[in-house]
Amino acid sequence: MEKINNNPPALLAVTGASGSIYALSIARLLSGLNQEFHVIFSKTGKEVTEFELGLDGYNEIKNLSARQYNPDDFFAPPSSGSSFWKAMVIIPCTMGTLGSIANGISNNLIHRSADCFLKERRPLVLAVRETPFNRNHLLNMLKVQEAGGVIFPAMPGFYHKPLDLDEMAMFFAKRLLQFIGFEIKDMKTWEGLQI
Repeated sequence: MEKINNNPPALLAVTGASGSIYALSIARLLSGLNQEFHVIFSKTGKEVTEFELGLDGYNEIKNLSARQYNPDDFFAPPSSGSSFWKAMVIIPCTMGTLGSIANGISNNLIHRSADCFLKERRPLVLAVRETPFNRNHLLNMLKVQEAGGVIFPAMPGFYHKPLDLDEMAMFFAKRLLQFIGFEIKDMKTWEGLQI
C-alpha cells in the first residue's frame, strides 16, 4: 500500500465479540480510500475472526493493513501518546474491552492504545457488540463517552434494503467511517418516505 504524506494512519482493533464481518468491511473501505491503517487482533479476536470469516477473511484484514501488532507488545507505537494517529476503531468491541477502557485498565495493547487516545483527545470509536446490555455495560459505556470516546453500537440499519450480510455490514462500516470524517461518495442517506 502506498503511504500517504501528511495523513496519519488509522488504528483498527478487533476483539473477540461476534461481528468480524464489520472489521473486514472497515478494512476494505480504508484500503479503498487509500487510508493507511494498522491492526491489532486480540487473541480471541483472531480466533473469532477465523471462525466467522475463515482463514481467508482473517488474512485479508491483515494483508490490507500496513502493519500488525501483537496484543502483548506494550513497546509498539500505539502504546505511547507521542505516536500520532487519525483515529482508533475497535470493531467489534467486547464488553471486557469496554470495561477495561472505561476503568483505565491496560491488560493488552488494545486497552493501552485506547487509553492513549483518550488522554491525547484523539478520536476513539468503540463498536460494542452484545445483547442485552446489563447495568455494568451501560455504566461503562457512559464512562467511555464522558472520557471522550464514542460508543457506536453494531446496530445496522435496514432502510437501504440490504440484499445480503456483506451489504448490511458494508453500510454500517461506511456510516462509521463517515462519522469519523471520511468522505464516502456512494453512501445512501435517509431522504424520507416517498408518499
